[in-house]
Amino acid sequence: MREHIDNYINFLTVVKRSSQNTIASYKRDLLKLNVHFESKGYNSILDINAMDLNNYVLDMKSQGMSLATISRNVASIKSFFLYLLRQGIIKEDCTEQLKPPKVEKKAPETLSVEEINQLLEQPSKSTPKEVRDKAMLELLYATGMRVSELISLKIEDVNLAMSYILCRDANKERVIPIEHAARTALESYINEYRQGMCEGSNYLFTNMKGQPMSRQGFWKLLKAYAVKAGIDKDITPHMIRHSFASHLVTNGADLKAVQEMLGHSDISTTQIYLKSKQSRIKEEYEKAHPRAKRKVANN
Repeated sequence: MREHIDNYINFLTVVKRSSQNTIASYKRDLLKLNVHFESKGYNSILDINAMDLNNYVLDMKSQGMSLATISRNVASIKSFFLYLLRQGIIKEDCTEQLKPPKVEKKAPETLSVEEINQLLEQPSKSTPKEVRDKAMLELLYATGMRVSELISLKIEDVNLAMSYILCRDANKERVIPIEHAARTALESYINEYRQGMCEGSNYLFTNMKGQPMSRQGFWKLLKAYAVKAGIDKDITPHMIRHSFASHLVTNGADLKAVQEMLGHSDISTTQIYLKSKQSRIKEEYEKAHPRAKRKVANN
């Protein structure tokens, strides 16, 4: 089975051009599958049937794995066996009846508009570093891009005249508009400080040594500004992305437009932000309606 897994991972890398995170996730799940069946004495992928795979899922449940982890493993297995079928390695897809456990999608944790504003006000703009940090934070919230996309931006991806950013994700590109505050912060950074900080580099943002910024480096500066802002949450770059989407949907943005800006391939992924909107509506209703929290009098 290991040879087939290696070929499939190569297919994802070369042909599908999947993201590194996706490839790493599939490889991890499938190597775990291989170890399981090797330990059971299976010598060939052809020996595995639907009942074997169902028992494997039950085994993951008995180990206390989360529903989300099991669901991801099932998706990896189904994708792998579909590949094997299309390659003619197997005659029937024994994963057709394999169902992932139902995972209730919870509304993602976000920052309030007030918390976002407080965070974005923290860089003092008194040093080149803080001007850069201000531009990065403003851009992250203005576009909802992933931190990996933010630190991979090149200077040619910025169009200040038309107020948009060209964002590249694996083999896809998307154009994201930027609002006034982010554009102003970017103009200040690019026109006054970037050349001195990023000399010889075509990256939009670098660290103070002029080298490409790492995800960990950005995460650390975000944490520092969150502490400075007095935000008592375990803040992450992805929380800013969630906040961007949630605030847009709450304020009436078209869900399809938000999907395109986020780069979601399936709109069902974007629909999770409707839960945040519905939750806020319910909270406002219960706070404002005079009979929403009536107490039943004891007889």
